[in-house]
Amino acid sequence: MRKKKNKRVIPGFGISLGVTLTMLGFMVIIPMAALIIYTSKMSFSEFVNVITGKRVLSAFYVSIITAFTASLINAVMGLIIAWVLVRYNFPGKRIMDGMIELPFALPTAVAGMALTYLTTDNGVIGSFFSKFGIHIAYTRIGITVALIFVGIPFVVRSVQPVLEKLDGSYEEAADVLGAKRMTIFFKIIFPELKPALFTGFGLAFGRCLGEYGSVVFIAGNKPYYTEIAPLVIMSRLQEFDYTAATSIALVMLVISFVILFINSMIQARNTRIVTGRQ
Repeated sequence: MRKKKNKRVIPGFGISLGVTLTMLGFMVIIPMAALIIYTSKMSFSEFVNVITGKRVLSAFYVSIITAFTASLINAVMGLIIAWVLVRYNFPGKRIMDGMIELPFALPTAVAGMALTYLTTDNGVIGSFFSKFGIHIAYTRIGITVALIFVGIPFVVRSVQPVLEKLDGSYEEAADVLGAKRMTIFFKIIFPELKPALFTGFGLAFGRCLGEYGSVVFIAGNKPYYTEIAPLVIMSRLQEFDYTAATSIALVMLVISFVILFINSMIQARNTRIVTGRQ
């Protein structure tokens, strides 16, 4: 008897691969190729002069340091939020769970204006901190706050599913054997969450690195202090200097790619370690 062919919900491999490559080409490859084509109009020395300008380097530094700081904070706070949402039941839990995705739905410009209004020296939050000489809006602290708002969902949504599927029998066994709660967390739970946590950190870092809408209002855009790389790109575009804009954008693209590549390597390594333990 002939074996029945497995019926697939989607079309065969050829059609599916064609659709995949078409979407990948339009959404990723063509835009990336456009950056390289525009940048290639410059000589290598001109490219280096553009990306090593004092103002551009300062913008790179501000973008990277604030994105990294925000992502670290998101990694810690996102883990705590995911833990609370998974391990505890309380009134308003569904509402809180839905609010995590608010930064995805809310226009970034709206978020930027709201955060700026709250964190100025006359704002509800900013007025409290200004009494202690701490200014949030129009500083790098304000940029970090905006990036925390943007990046927190990536960490929560990366860790939450893993935490939900975590087998509780190992924790119970360790508890019966007399292990302390901190020991159980760091020796049993955290190794399982590490790959997802690294993934969330990497996604948040990449997202924060290129963020513009929510940051441009709260940053104040002071050159050499709060000016971010995406703003420099926009200013070059407004001056119709497309080659310089694409050169800076290409550097940002390379940085983001390296971050995500390293993140994938760490994630794969941690996954192999966890699988080996099992």
